[in-house]
Amino acid sequence: MSTNDTYLAVFLGSKESAKMAAWNALPEAERKAKEKEGMAAWHAWVQKHQGAIQAMGGPLGKTKKVDAKGVADIANEMGAFTVVKAASHEAAAKMFENHPHFAIFPGERVEIMPVLPIPGG
Repeated sequence: MSTNDTYLAVFLGSKESAKMAAWNALPEAERKAKEKEGMAAWHAWVQKHQGAIQAMGGPLGKTKKVDAKGVADIANEMGAFTVVKAASHEAAAKMFENHPHFAIFPGERVEIMPVLPIPGG
């Protein structure tokens, strides 16, 4: 994968946020309708940006941390990821403006970062 125009987008949101609490408080029928609306909007986003998407990525499950002490279960705010190509960091970020992750779903933000070359690689 070329790294000079490749960007990793990480979808983030806290399970303890006010936005998530409000989402969880919705009546089931209303939440299901919002989920359907959100997925349709997400699919439309994918269709619009299909030429830039290098790896669709997907939802992320529970996290395990490995360090010098061993393996442990932890929690973080990462919910999903995707990889895109763009002419610049700014152009990559603009792809995610008003994304359904936070415009419809209770996600809080999308962080976009360049994938850098491996030093000495």
